[in-house]
Amino acid sequence: MSRKFLPFSRPAIGEDEIAAVAAVMRSGWITTGARAAEFEDRFAAYCGAASAVALNSATAGMHLALAALGIGPGDEVITPSMTWVSTVNLIVLAGAVPVFADIDRDTMMVTPETVEPLITSRTRAIIPVHFAGACCELAPLRELADAGNISLIEDAAHAVGSEYDGRMIGSSGTAIFSFHPIKNMTCGEGGMVVSDDAELLERIRRLKFHGLGVDAYDRATQGRAPQAEVIEPGFKYNLTDIAAALGMGQLSRLDGFIARRTLLAERYLCLLADVPGITPLAVPESTSRHAWHLLIVRIGEELAPDRDAFMAALKGKNIGTGLHFKAVHTQKYYRDHLPSTDGGLVATEWNSERICSLPLFPDMTMADVDRVVTAIREVGDAT
Repeated sequence: MSRKFLPFSRPAIGEDEIAAVAAVMRSGWITTGARAAEFEDRFAAYCGAASAVALNSATAGMHLALAALGIGPGDEVITPSMTWVSTVNLIVLAGAVPVFADIDRDTMMVTPETVEPLITSRTRAIIPVHFAGACCELAPLRELADAGNISLIEDAAHAVGSEYDGRMIGSSGTAIFSFHPIKNMTCGEGGMVVSDDAELLERIRRLKFHGLGVDAYDRATQGRAPQAEVIEPGFKYNLTDIAAALGMGQLSRLDGFIARRTLLAERYLCLLADVPGITPLAVPESTSRHAWHLLIVRIGEELAPDRDAFMAALKGKNIGTGLHFKAVHTQKYYRDHLPSTDGGLVATEWNSERICSLPLFPDMTMADVDRVVTAIREVGDAT
């Protein structure tokens, strides 16, 4: 067995993408320009979205979506605690109150049943999270949001290329994607907001670049008018052409990446089926294409004393793992500053203590999967 370290994730960047980035660097225009505009168009077309705005991170996208909706003091935003902290940080920084919905124990996503009791007259937005490449129960969640005149923003950081009931995530409504290096496609860092709400996207586009009345790159003039005026105070979240060139190369390979991830995931699930103490996530029937961003399992006592001991044991065998995520409400700041959940997040806390992400990336081999599973069995045998 090879002792070379197997990372939890590694981006698959080819020579064509490197050449595309180099071409931008030689062009004399490296910040937001024609490549970024083209990337927006191509990504919207891939998702079947009405339009898209490219940004330097998904976090920027969430910030601008909340700002564009005018969410602030006195407002409540329902979201899971089982998510990356950025969303909750931004809700708090806006002066609003995060309201945590529990998740389904098997899929790790919120459900209409966990969200509906939390809706009040102060609820301004619901932010469900598509998890690990699977899709949450979008249709009934949208019905809840529409009935209460509440905005629904999909956290689709894990779901580029995922399909819900035969439709691509992002093809309707408002969704925010991430192009962080561990995601299914990457720009190095980057994000995209897609929406069929033209007014919302127009404001996000303005806020992303200082609040100017024109975009960072004007498609008609192939530049930015120096006399452009500030319509409202904004931020600096535009995506560069360097990043967009990489992103377009990755987008052209995305379906191939997902196909490879699917084969690797299927082998994992087959080999892990009889390993005591390993419980993979369930896949909702409405997920018609799983993007397999992550291969998450829950660790039982039959396998290791606890999840952290399991991760340490695999690290000792030169195998990397990930943790997605430690529940936000268990983080120090939120323990100190938010009211107690009073046992209302049972499934969230159960998963937060047990989840572990196994290595999964397109350049892995089936022998790599076999190596991970063999190591897991050895950990169990040593317990």
